[in-house]
Amino acid sequence: LIFMTSNVSDIGEKELIKYIVSNCSTIIPDDAAISKFNNTNLISTTDLLIQSRHFPENMSYFEMGFKAVSVNVSDLAAMGSKPHAFLLAIAIPKDFAVDYFKEMVDGVLDACNFYNIPLIGGDTNEASEIIISGTALGLCDAPLRLDAYNKGDLIAITGNIGFAALGFNLKSHNNIYTNKALKPIARINEGIKIKEAGATSATDITDGLASELYTMKKEGFGFRIYEEMLEISEEYKNIASELGLNYLDLILNIGEDFELLFTISKENIEKLDIDYKVIGEVTSTDTVEIVLSNGFIDEIENKGYEHYVSE
Repeated sequence: LIFMTSNVSDIGEKELIKYIVSNCSTIIPDDAAISKFNNTNLISTTDLLIQSRHFPENMSYFEMGFKAVSVNVSDLAAMGSKPHAFLLAIAIPKDFAVDYFKEMVDGVLDACNFYNIPLIGGDTNEASEIIISGTALGLCDAPLRLDAYNKGDLIAITGNIGFAALGFNLKSHNNIYTNKALKPIARINEGIKIKEAGATSATDITDGLASELYTMKKEGFGFRIYEEMLEISEEYKNIASELGLNYLDLILNIGEDFELLFTISKENIEKLDIDYKVIGEVTSTDTVEIVLSNGFIDEIENKGYEHYVSE
Protein backbone atom coordinates (compact mmCIF):
# COMPACT_ATOMS: atom_id res chain seq x y z
CA LEU A 1 0.00 0.00 0.00
CA ILE A 2 1.24 3.49 -0.85
CA PHE A 3 -0.13 6.40 1.17
CA MET A 4 0.04 9.69 -0.77
CA THR A 5 -1.92 11.56 1.89
CA SER A 6 -0.98 13.32 5.09
CA ASN A 7 -3.94 12.42 7.32
CA VAL A 8 -5.46 9.09 8.34
CA SER A 9 -8.91 10.60 7.72
CA ASP A 10 -8.14 10.45 4.00
CA ILE A 11 -7.95 6.66 3.97
CA GLY A 12 -9.94 5.30 6.93
CA GLU A 13 -9.59 2.44 9.37
CA LYS A 14 -9.67 -0.47 6.94
CA GLU A 15 -6.74 0.86 4.91
CA LEU A 16 -4.72 1.36 8.08
CA ILE A 17 -5.39 -2.24 9.05
CA LYS A 18 -4.38 -3.41 5.57
CA TYR A 19 -1.06 -1.62 6.02
CA ILE A 20 -0.40 -3.38 9.32
CA VAL A 21 -1.38 -6.79 7.93
CA SER A 22 0.69 -6.38 4.77
CA ASN A 23 3.78 -5.69 6.87
CA CYS A 24 3.27 -8.47 9.42
CA SER A 25 3.40 -12.03 8.11
CA THR A 26 2.04 -13.47 11.37
CA ILE A 27 -1.37 -11.79 11.01
CA ILE A 28 -4.09 -13.60 9.08
CA PRO A 29 -7.08 -11.25 8.52
CA ASP A 30 -10.23 -12.49 10.25
CA ASP A 31 -12.61 -11.58 13.07
CA ALA A 32 -10.09 -12.85 15.61
CA ALA A 33 -6.55 -14.23 15.72
CA ILE A 34 -6.00 -18.00 15.62
CA SER A 35 -3.02 -19.52 17.47
CA LYS A 36 -2.21 -23.19 17.94
CA PHE A 37 -2.60 -24.04 21.61
CA ASN A 38 -2.05 -27.58 22.93
CA ASN A 39 -4.46 -29.75 20.93
CA THR A 40 -6.80 -26.90 19.94
CA ASN A 41 -6.71 -23.23 18.89
CA LEU A 42 -6.57 -20.11 21.03
CA ILE A 43 -8.90 -17.46 19.59
CA SER A 44 -8.03 -13.92 20.65
CA THR A 45 -9.56 -10.54 19.84
CA THR A 46 -9.51 -6.99 21.14
CA ASP A 47 -11.72 -3.93 20.64
CA LEU A 48 -11.28 -0.33 21.73
CA LEU A 49 -14.36 1.74 22.58
CA ILE A 50 -14.27 5.52 23.00
CA GLN A 51 -17.11 7.38 24.69
CA SER A 52 -17.62 10.05 22.02
CA ARG A 53 -17.52 7.53 19.15
CA HIS A 54 -19.11 4.33 20.40
CA PHE A 55 -21.51 5.16 23.23
CA PRO A 56 -24.79 6.98 22.50
CA GLU A 57 -25.61 9.87 24.85
CA ASN A 58 -28.53 7.95 26.35
CA MET A 59 -26.43 4.86 27.13
CA SER A 60 -25.92 4.24 30.86
CA TYR A 61 -22.52 3.49 32.36
CA PHE A 62 -23.75 -0.03 33.09
CA GLU A 63 -24.63 -0.48 29.41
CA MET A 64 -21.21 0.86 28.39
CA GLY A 65 -19.55 -1.83 30.45
CA PHE A 66 -21.84 -4.54 29.10
CA LYS A 67 -21.23 -3.47 25.50
CA ALA A 68 -17.45 -3.52 25.98
CA VAL A 69 -17.68 -7.25 26.68
CA SER A 70 -20.29 -7.98 23.99
CA VAL A 71 -18.30 -6.47 21.12
CA ASN A 72 -15.32 -8.68 21.93
CA VAL A 73 -17.31 -11.84 22.60
CA SER A 74 -19.10 -11.23 19.29
CA ASP A 75 -15.79 -11.80 17.47
CA LEU A 76 -15.47 -15.14 19.25
CA ALA A 77 -19.02 -15.97 18.16
CA ALA A 78 -18.11 -15.27 14.53
CA MET A 79 -15.36 -17.90 14.81
CA GLY A 80 -17.65 -20.47 16.45
CA SER A 81 -15.50 -20.30 19.58
CA LYS A 82 -16.38 -20.88 23.21
CA PRO A 83 -15.34 -18.00 25.52
CA HIS A 84 -12.38 -18.71 27.81
CA ALA A 85 -11.29 -15.43 29.48
CA PHE A 86 -11.65 -11.66 29.33
CA LEU A 87 -9.22 -8.80 30.08
CA LEU A 88 -10.32 -5.22 30.68
CA ALA A 89 -8.48 -1.91 30.38
CA ILE A 90 -10.30 1.31 31.33
CA ALA A 91 -9.18 4.93 31.04
CA ILE A 92 -11.36 7.60 32.70
CA PRO A 93 -11.17 11.33 33.54
CA LYS A 94 -9.68 12.06 36.96
CA ASP A 95 -12.89 13.78 38.08
CA PHE A 96 -15.06 10.81 37.07
CA ALA A 97 -17.45 9.87 39.90
CA VAL A 98 -16.55 6.66 41.74
CA ASP A 99 -20.20 5.57 41.69
CA TYR A 100 -20.22 5.84 37.89
CA PHE A 101 -17.01 3.81 37.70
CA LYS A 102 -18.59 1.09 39.85
CA GLU A 103 -21.69 1.10 37.66
CA MET A 104 -19.57 0.62 34.54
CA VAL A 105 -17.60 -2.23 36.09
CA ASP A 106 -20.87 -3.82 37.24
CA GLY A 107 -21.94 -3.83 33.58
CA VAL A 108 -18.71 -5.56 32.62
CA LEU A 109 -19.12 -8.18 35.34
CA ASP A 110 -22.78 -8.77 34.45
CA ALA A 111 -21.82 -9.37 30.81
CA CYS A 112 -18.99 -11.70 31.82
CA ASN A 113 -21.48 -13.69 33.89
CA PHE A 114 -23.99 -13.68 31.02
CA TYR A 115 -21.42 -15.09 28.57
CA ASN A 116 -19.78 -17.32 31.18
CA ILE A 117 -16.37 -15.73 30.54
CA PRO A 118 -14.24 -14.89 33.61
CA LEU A 119 -12.59 -11.49 34.01
CA ILE A 120 -8.94 -12.35 34.68
CA GLY A 121 -7.13 -8.99 34.66
CA GLY A 122 -6.55 -5.64 33.01
CA ASP A 123 -5.41 -2.08 33.64
CA THR A 124 -6.67 1.42 34.46
CA ASN A 125 -5.42 4.83 33.37
CA GLU A 126 -6.43 8.48 32.99
CA ALA A 127 -7.93 10.01 29.86
CA SER A 128 -10.04 13.01 28.86
CA GLU A 129 -13.03 10.73 28.22
CA ILE A 130 -14.06 7.14 28.88
CA ILE A 131 -12.02 4.60 26.92
CA ILE A 132 -12.63 0.88 27.36
CA SER A 133 -10.43 -1.73 25.74
CA GLY A 134 -11.40 -5.37 26.07
CA THR A 135 -9.58 -8.53 25.09
CA ALA A 136 -11.50 -11.80 24.77
CA LEU A 137 -9.92 -15.23 24.56
CA GLY A 138 -11.63 -18.38 23.37
CA LEU A 139 -10.90 -21.99 22.47
CA CYS A 140 -11.99 -23.68 19.26
CA ASP A 141 -10.89 -26.81 17.40
CA ALA A 142 -11.93 -25.73 13.90
CA PRO A 143 -12.72 -21.98 13.84
CA LEU A 144 -14.93 -20.51 11.14
CA ARG A 145 -13.10 -18.32 8.64
CA LEU A 146 -14.19 -15.28 6.66
CA ASP A 147 -13.88 -16.63 3.13
CA ALA A 148 -14.12 -20.43 2.98
CA TYR A 149 -17.47 -20.38 1.15
CA ASN A 150 -18.30 -22.01 -2.19
CA LYS A 151 -20.39 -20.93 -5.16
CA GLY A 152 -24.04 -21.75 -4.51
CA ASP A 153 -23.76 -21.51 -0.71
CA LEU A 154 -26.64 -19.71 0.94
CA ILE A 155 -26.07 -16.39 2.72
CA ALA A 156 -27.87 -16.14 6.04
CA ILE A 157 -28.08 -13.98 9.16
CA THR A 158 -29.12 -14.55 12.74
CA GLY A 159 -31.94 -12.36 14.01
CA ASN A 160 -32.87 -8.97 12.58
CA ILE A 161 -30.45 -6.37 11.28
CA GLY A 162 -30.86 -2.61 11.13
CA PHE A 163 -32.59 -2.46 14.51
CA ALA A 164 -29.62 -0.83 16.28
CA ALA A 165 -29.19 1.68 13.44
CA LEU A 166 -32.79 2.79 13.86
CA GLY A 167 -32.51 2.73 17.66
CA PHE A 168 -29.62 5.20 17.60
CA ASN A 169 -31.99 7.73 15.99
CA LEU A 170 -34.90 7.31 18.41
CA LYS A 171 -35.38 9.38 21.56
CA SER A 172 -37.88 6.96 23.09
CA HIS A 173 -36.71 4.11 25.29
CA ASN A 174 -37.81 0.54 26.00
CA ASN A 175 -38.53 -0.51 22.44
CA ILE A 176 -36.92 -3.25 20.36
CA TYR A 177 -34.80 -0.74 18.44
CA THR A 178 -33.23 1.26 21.27
CA ASN A 179 -32.80 -1.92 23.31
CA LYS A 180 -30.74 -3.37 20.45
CA ALA A 181 -28.67 -0.18 20.23
CA LEU A 182 -28.04 0.18 23.96
CA LYS A 183 -27.51 -3.45 24.95
CA PRO A 184 -26.24 -5.56 22.02
CA ILE A 185 -26.00 -9.29 22.66
CA ALA A 186 -23.25 -11.43 21.12
CA ARG A 187 -24.54 -14.59 19.42
CA ILE A 188 -22.08 -16.98 21.02
CA ASN A 189 -24.40 -20.02 21.14
CA GLU A 190 -25.55 -19.41 17.58
CA GLY A 191 -21.94 -19.21 16.40
CA ILE A 192 -21.14 -22.59 17.91
CA LYS A 193 -24.25 -24.17 16.37
CA ILE A 194 -23.52 -22.62 12.98
CA LYS A 195 -20.04 -24.11 13.04
CA GLU A 196 -21.32 -27.51 14.14
CA ALA A 197 -23.89 -27.50 11.29
CA GLY A 198 -21.10 -27.06 8.73
CA ALA A 199 -21.18 -23.36 7.90
CA THR A 200 -18.46 -22.43 5.43
CA SER A 201 -17.75 -18.91 6.69
CA ALA A 202 -18.99 -16.29 9.14
CA THR A 203 -18.50 -12.81 10.52
CA ASP A 204 -20.38 -10.52 12.88
CA ILE A 205 -22.22 -7.46 11.65
CA THR A 206 -20.53 -4.48 13.29
CA ASP A 207 -19.97 -1.96 10.48
CA GLY A 208 -23.04 -2.76 8.38
CA LEU A 209 -24.13 -5.61 6.13
CA ALA A 210 -22.56 -4.07 3.01
CA SER A 211 -19.19 -3.56 4.64
CA GLU A 212 -19.15 -7.10 6.05
CA LEU A 213 -20.01 -8.62 2.66
CA TYR A 214 -17.10 -6.78 1.08
CA THR A 215 -14.82 -7.88 3.93
CA MET A 216 -15.79 -11.50 3.24
CA LYS A 217 -15.55 -11.23 -0.55
CA LYS A 218 -12.72 -13.00 -2.35
CA GLU A 219 -11.68 -12.68 -5.97
CA GLY A 220 -13.90 -14.47 -8.47
CA PHE A 221 -16.88 -14.73 -6.11
CA GLY A 222 -19.85 -12.47 -5.54
CA PHE A 223 -22.83 -12.11 -3.23
CA ARG A 224 -26.45 -11.54 -4.18
CA ILE A 225 -28.95 -10.67 -1.47
CA TYR A 226 -32.67 -10.01 -1.76
CA GLU A 227 -34.55 -7.15 -0.12
CA GLU A 228 -37.65 -9.29 0.40
CA MET A 229 -35.63 -11.93 2.26
CA LEU A 230 -34.46 -9.30 4.75
CA GLU A 231 -38.09 -9.19 5.93
CA ILE A 232 -38.14 -5.45 6.63
CA SER A 233 -41.36 -4.61 8.44
CA GLU A 234 -43.70 -1.80 7.44
CA GLU A 235 -43.25 -0.38 10.94
CA TYR A 236 -39.51 -0.16 10.37
CA LYS A 237 -39.97 1.56 7.01
CA ASN A 238 -42.50 4.01 8.45
CA ILE A 239 -40.33 4.99 11.42
CA ALA A 240 -37.33 5.49 9.15
CA SER A 241 -39.43 7.64 6.80
CA GLU A 242 -40.72 9.77 9.70
CA LEU A 243 -37.10 10.39 10.72
CA GLY A 244 -36.15 11.31 7.16
CA LEU A 245 -33.92 8.25 6.84
CA ASN A 246 -33.53 5.68 4.07
CA TYR A 247 -34.41 2.29 5.54
CA LEU A 248 -32.08 0.36 3.22
CA ASP A 249 -29.20 2.66 4.09
CA LEU A 250 -29.78 1.95 7.79
CA ILE A 251 -29.78 -1.80 7.20
CA LEU A 252 -26.87 -1.96 4.77
CA ASN A 253 -24.46 0.66 6.06
CA ILE A 254 -24.75 1.36 9.80
CA GLY A 255 -24.22 -1.90 11.69
CA GLU A 256 -23.85 -2.33 15.46
CA ASP A 257 -26.32 -5.23 15.39
CA PHE A 258 -23.74 -7.89 16.34
CA GLU A 259 -25.78 -10.52 14.54
CA LEU A 260 -23.89 -13.18 12.60
CA LEU A 261 -23.59 -13.18 8.81
CA PHE A 262 -22.71 -16.64 7.53
CA THR A 263 -22.61 -18.90 4.49
CA ILE A 264 -23.68 -22.51 4.45
CA SER A 265 -24.60 -25.15 1.88
CA LYS A 266 -28.23 -25.85 1.04
CA GLU A 267 -27.84 -29.34 2.53
CA ASN A 268 -26.35 -28.25 5.85
CA ILE A 269 -28.72 -25.40 6.54
CA GLU A 270 -31.39 -27.97 7.34
CA LYS A 271 -29.30 -28.98 10.37
CA LEU A 272 -29.63 -25.59 12.05
CA ASP A 273 -31.89 -25.32 15.09
CA ILE A 274 -31.52 -21.56 15.60
CA ASP A 275 -33.46 -18.56 14.37
CA TYR A 276 -32.00 -17.42 11.06
CA LYS A 277 -32.93 -15.85 7.74
CA VAL A 278 -31.58 -16.85 4.35
CA ILE A 279 -30.99 -13.54 2.56
CA GLY A 280 -29.16 -14.59 -0.62
CA GLU A 281 -26.52 -16.77 -2.21
CA VAL A 282 -22.86 -16.87 -3.18
CA THR A 283 -22.35 -16.27 -6.92
CA SER A 284 -19.49 -16.13 -9.41
CA THR A 285 -20.38 -12.62 -10.63
CA ASP A 286 -17.53 -10.93 -8.69
CA THR A 287 -20.03 -8.29 -7.54
CA VAL A 288 -21.99 -7.56 -4.36
CA GLU A 289 -25.57 -6.81 -5.32
CA ILE A 290 -29.10 -6.60 -4.02
CA VAL A 291 -32.34 -7.54 -5.75
CA LEU A 292 -34.78 -4.83 -4.71
CA SER A 293 -38.42 -5.52 -3.96
CA ASN A 294 -39.35 -4.00 -7.34
CA GLY A 295 -37.18 -6.56 -9.13
CA PHE A 296 -34.35 -4.22 -10.05
CA ILE A 297 -30.79 -5.32 -9.27
CA ASP A 298 -28.42 -2.75 -7.79
CA GLU A 299 -24.75 -3.11 -6.97
CA ILE A 300 -24.17 -2.48 -3.27
CA GLU A 301 -21.60 0.19 -2.46
CA ASN A 302 -18.73 -0.72 -0.16
CA LYS A 303 -19.43 1.67 2.65
CA GLY A 304 -20.19 1.39 6.32
CA TYR A 305 -19.04 2.83 9.60
CA GLU A 306 -15.44 4.03 9.34
CA HIS A 307 -13.21 5.30 12.14
CA TYR A 308 -11.12 8.40 11.32
CA VAL A 309 -13.33 9.37 8.38
CA SER A 310 -15.40 12.52 8.92
CA GLU A 311 -19.13 12.02 8.56
